[in-house]
Amino acid sequence: MRRLARRRFSGRPHAFAAVAVAGVLTLAGCGGTDSDGEADLSVGSAYMPQPVSDMAAGFLVISNGGGGADRLTSVSSDAADRVTVHETVDGSMREVDALDIPARGSLVLESGGNHLMFEQLKRQPKQGQKVSVELRFAHSDPVTVEIPVKPATYTPKHGH
Repeated sequence: MRRLARRRFSGRPHAFAAVAVAGVLTLAGCGGTDSDGEADLSVGSAYMPQPVSDMAAGFLVISNGGGGADRLTSVSSDAADRVTVHETVDGSMREVDALDIPARGSLVLESGGNHLMFEQLKRQPKQGQKVSVELRFAHSDPVTVEIPVKPATYTPKHGH
């Protein structure tokens, strides 16, 4: 009886180890953006107030549903010679190289806060038109967004 119990038991640790390894490998294979720390970016609430000079501002929200942070590093548009990223601190705006997009969070570009600046406009976009921009990131693929032009006095209902 003792010998039979030992044989029966001696095979189980190996079987248990094999099942445990198979389970870990299965879970590793099921990972999406949350488990591997990648950003999962989407853009919404974009608008540009109709410009009144050769400069314009752009506002939008970049949401990150993924488990990894990213950074908005640059923006370009065929509507302007240059598009820069600005942050506003204590009521003062300054150009920055990048803005952080936290994991499972958002980067809000809003009037009075962080925003895009379209410099040396090639044309004056009018209310009802759209301006195409390409957003580039430190880790994620570029995203192209069509930003609608709103009245110069436009204020979004949701506060951004």
